[in-house]
Amino acid sequence: QLQLVESGGGLVQPGGSMRLSCVTSGFTLDYYAMGWFRQAPGKEREGISCIDARAGTYYEDSVKGRFTISRDNAKRTVYLQMDSLKVEDTGVYYCVANVECNQYPDTWRNPDASWGQGTQVTVSS
Repeated sequence: QLQLVESGGGLVQPGGSMRLSCVTSGFTLDYYAMGWFRQAPGKEREGISCIDARAGTYYEDSVKGRFTISRDNAKRTVYLQMDSLKVEDTGVYYCVANVECNQYPDTWRNPDASWGQGTQVTVSS
């Protein structure tokens, strides 16, 4: 059974850094494109970064230059390094397996994708 378990969320001050991890099981990570989505309070869930099976990476405009997605297939883990965090980065962050990973974040959703339970990130002073 495919499982995605996110960790690393919490409270951080504006300008700070945080790294999210997504530990996967139940499938061979090597063959899948993975993504991170975010749901801010009162807003729809949106894709913010994805990494394809060849480790090509894509980012939503608001996080470009601040966030870095990576994968370690041997550890079955996907990471999201978040730097220069802003208050507007607050939200629940979801790890997603089997996304449509390309340069257009609005197209990343896949009906066959699998979602983690999410981890809360709060950026506040």
